[in-house]
Formats: sequence, C-alpha cells, structure tokens
Amino acid sequence: MGQLLCGNLDTSNLHNHYHCRHEPEKLKFFPPWIAPAARYTAAVLDTELIPAAEADSKWLMVVLHGLGDSMEGFRWLPRALNNPRLNTLLANAPDDYHSGFSWYDIYDKPGIGVERSRSLLFDLLDRQRTDGFATEQTFVFGFSQGCLMTHEVGIRYPHRFAGLVGISGYAHEPERLVAKQSPVAAEQSFLITHGTADPLLPLAQTQAQMEQLQAGGIRMQWEVFEKEHTIQGETEVAVIRKFVEERMKPL
Repeated sequence: MGQLLCGNLDTSNLHNHYHCRHEPEKLKFFPPWIAPAARYTAAVLDTELIPAAEADSKWLMVVLHGLGDSMEGFRWLPRALNNPRLNTLLANAPDDYHSGFSWYDIYDKPGIGVERSRSLLFDLLDRQRTDGFATEQTFVFGFSQGCLMTHEVGIRYPHRFAGLVGISGYAHEPERLVAKQSPVAAEQSFLITHGTADPLLPLAQTQAQMEQLQAGGIRMQWEVFEKEHTIQGETEVAVIRKFVEERMKPL
C-alpha cells in the first residue's frame, strides 16, 4: 500500500514531512482493493508509556494512529514535541488490519467499530485517571482514523482534557456527536489540521464537518496546511507544540 512509517524518518531534520502511513480511506468511497484483512478485536488496548524527562510529571499525551499503522509509527512524536514534562502513551487500535491495526471497519457498519473503540478508549482514560494522570492534564492526539477517535473521545468523554489534537481526519456523523456531546464538551479545546491536497479525505468535506461541530458549540482551532495526507514537518509540528505548551502553563 505504499506505506511510509513516521518511526522510520530522521526527525532530526524536521523539515521532512511526517508520513504516518498513507491510509486507504475516503469519506464517501472506498475502492474494492482495500477490503479489510482478517480481523481480531482486542478486549483491552495495547499501550506503551514513554516517560517524560521530568520524572515526577503527570502531564500525558495519548497518541492514536491511523488506519493500517501502529504505535510504532509515532515514536518520533515525543522528540519532535520536545516537551520534558510530557509523558506519551502510545496505543494500538483493537483490530488487525494488514500489517497494522484499525479503529473501525471502513466498509462494514463503521459506527459499530467507532462505538467499540470509543468505549475501549474511555476504559483506557479511566485507568490513567486511577494511575494518577488527571484528565485535565491529559492531551489526546490522533492522525486520520485516530483523529476521528479524538473527536469521539473529546466530545463524549465526561471529563475535561488539557487539549485535543486531530490531524488529517474527519468526524463520524457530526450531527450525532453534537446531539450526544457530554456536559463538558463545550469546555474542550481542539486543534484540528488538514491539508489542501489530501487525496484521501478532501479538505472541503472535512471542513464542512468541522463547521458542523463548531456550530454545535465545540471550540476548535482550525488550521489548513499545503500538504497531502501527512504531517507537514516542522511547520505543522510547531503549531502542535505551541498548542500543547500554552495549555501546560501554570494557571
């Protein structure tokens, strides 16, 4: 599928584009050659914690990869963000998909998979709270399918996050999300970015969905970059880094 892993890039040169595995997905049409592989649904998400440089820090970023990728594709992110107080929790999606994982089936009733993955992420976030990572000091970062799940978590989870970052994604049934938003959804802070030349998720469709969410009371910083289905190197990472750092400042 012509996949390029973020983890394989030399992130010392942040002018490179961060390709987080090209994902074979569109909003309206999925070509038949990308039919899902054999599937296995995990009961608990597989995760790995990369500790912050500051040992006592309880700031956390939960990272959600895209379709066909895995946590391995985002090992570069802590170094790129360069935040000594930020712990990073990498997570694999629950379903097998070719050589990686998927958060939901892009063909067969995606809403069922979205609901199941949202529930698994709620359980994961609840466990982090038990382990001392308050939601108010937790960020969620998602790319493509992971961006969709970031919307699901940020708008439906009943606790306020430090911030939510969604890259090159879309929303599943935005009108449903608005109708079922949690009591704290309007207090959440989203940074959502997209590309002008995204061949998988056209800008106009995603932008229309984001406008629906904003009209429903969701606070959002919307940024557009001249890019395809990827992360636009240091140009985009700098925006993410600033968003995170501003929300980690002492009150």
